[in-house]
Amino acid sequence: MRYDEAKQRLRGSIAPIVTPFKKDYSMDLNKLEELIDWHLDSGSHAISVTGTTGEPSSLTVQERITVMETAAKAVNGRVPFVPGTGSTNHQETLDLTKKAQEIGADAALVIVPYYNKPSQHALYKHFKAVAESVDIPLIVYNIPGRTAVNLDVKTLARLAEDCPNIIGVKESNKDFEHVNRVLMNCGRDFNLYSGIELLCYPMLAIGGAGHISATANVMPEKVAEIYNAWEEGDVKRAQDLHFELMPLNDVLFKDTNPAPLKAALGMMGKIEPVLRMPMDLPSEELQNEIRDVLKTYTDVADQVTSR
Repeated sequence: MRYDEAKQRLRGSIAPIVTPFKKDYSMDLNKLEELIDWHLDSGSHAISVTGTTGEPSSLTVQERITVMETAAKAVNGRVPFVPGTGSTNHQETLDLTKKAQEIGADAALVIVPYYNKPSQHALYKHFKAVAESVDIPLIVYNIPGRTAVNLDVKTLARLAEDCPNIIGVKESNKDFEHVNRVLMNCGRDFNLYSGIELLCYPMLAIGGAGHISATANVMPEKVAEIYNAWEEGDVKRAQDLHFELMPLNDVLFKDTNPAPLKAALGMMGKIEPVLRMPMDLPSEELQNEIRDVLKTYTDVADQVTSR
């Protein structure tokens, strides 16, 4: 019953927040707290940190824990908290997921291990072991463009059947046939979240539970409103927002996420636009394009940040 209740609570726009850094590349935890407050004031339905947008591969394990703990305190139960706890390393994933449970997270977002390209059988064993190690809901995170392996629908369906606390999946998968088959095979009460910006609205139309969209970092209110409008039956409003955000979605993914996001947030005065190497800010040309698009949505600074 508890996991059924979690499926109902964990709906809408789960905002995957960036990890702010200072100019010296240290973490800016005060800015993280400010971003979380802004998101909650703007209507985001839940908060996530240390997912792809949070640059987890650029953080040490202890830094990831610090970000999770800081975010949990800042959220303070106002909305569900869903940290990203996955890693290319199985033991790290176990440790981070257990830590998420320890600090009171409402669920954990666990990515398909990247770089090492496990087989489907190995992926099943990995996720089953993670699920059995904790007593909180898990959302599997399938992003084949980053991990170099796609979690097959049949594998996900086995996990959903065998692990009651695996309640959903974030699909950063442009194959819309695949995401339809997720609900067909895992059950239409399985929580399907879009991780592809241009599929946030379409996934709601087939029964999705919401979205975990990087664009929420710069337009949290509008990204949340897509879900609100759909739930209220205002299909035209949801469609209008979908197309209204399309130019912004396009420009924010002309370089690897979260580089354009951090440039945009810097222009908005929300953070220092700093990424840790090997990531870097977009080219000056792309920053100018980001600024030109962004200023059609909100107030931004005129300058760009040198690389």
